[in-house]
Amino acid sequence: MKGRSFLQRHDVRSAIVFRALELGDMLCAVPALRALRAALPAARIVLAGLPWMAQFVQRFSSYLDDFVAFPGHPLLPGQATRHDDLPGFYAGVRKQGFDLALQLHDGAEVSNHIVSFFGARAMAGFARDTPSSSNRTLLLPYPGSGTESERLLHLCERLGAPAAGRHFEFPLRPGDLKELEDSQVAPGLATGSYLCIHPGAGGQAQCWPPERFATVADQLHAEFRLATVLTGGRNDAPLARKVAEHMRSPAIEAAAPISIGAMAALMSRSRLLVCSDTGIAHIAAGLGLNSVVVSGKADIARWAPPDRLRHRCIWDPGAERGAVVLEHARALLTGTAPSGQRAAGMWPYW
Repeated sequence: MKGRSFLQRHDVRSAIVFRALELGDMLCAVPALRALRAALPAARIVLAGLPWMAQFVQRFSSYLDDFVAFPGHPLLPGQATRHDDLPGFYAGVRKQGFDLALQLHDGAEVSNHIVSFFGARAMAGFARDTPSSSNRTLLLPYPGSGTESERLLHLCERLGAPAAGRHFEFPLRPGDLKELEDSQVAPGLATGSYLCIHPGAGGQAQCWPPERFATVADQLHAEFRLATVLTGGRNDAPLARKVAEHMRSPAIEAAAPISIGAMAALMSRSRLLVCSDTGIAHIAAGLGLNSVVVSGKADIARWAPPDRLRHRCIWDPGAERGAVVLEHARALLTGTAPSGQRAAGMWPYW
């Protein structure tokens, strides 16, 4: 008879999940959070992470019940460390008496060190150097292959969580649509009448050149008569302007100080997203929006969305493969396979 799973052995009524990363990284964790909720339907599940993640918890309230802001650590990227807040943070977490602390980083020693101070009755996660398994601890070797979401799901499976789907999510809320309409950044667009070009990324070195985006936008406008909407946040406005300046066809510049939810609402009504390698690609996956993602730096075998048929990741560090980007954009808009390629699901990237 098969023994009880790690989760069953510990009768988990409350759990704290540690993942202090940016939006794209968090969206990769949604399948794991969904599996954890399926395994612990009545448990209180709290996320510990970067301050902005309070919004993430509100959006994914089906899987998460509460949030605590992590003050940072000198050896972790993403935020400056608020050293004076650290003692109170750890004391507050320990006071809640969690049954399980789940570390959803990549197994670096510093992440496990942080989570060990949470004072939970049991701890699980990854470890790069010293994997271990005991009655109270399960630290698995960090997988060396698979997408990020698949690696996190591997941990959930070993904990005893049931399969709950590999798909991404980005649920839209009524406030997102209202904010988009009130902003007037792209008024009067009919659903399905436009495509979105998102030229920005976390760092300029990750961005495909503006003239390449402009060429793709012009060609797709000529072939499919789709309007071009240039999306992004306030900081992306200069880059969106450069793309528009290189274009021969009209462009709607929608890089504006709107929330990520309002931007997602705008994207949700489009036919296609073409973007640099950034978290916006994971929002598209969560919306069910087809996308072509151009990457020049990231490990796309790890960070690409699992559905490679709907989300085409193009490796182009030299910005020389505009024809390939166009080919896959056409294929997604027409529902046909790219010429000369095998079935898209068999290719990790192009």
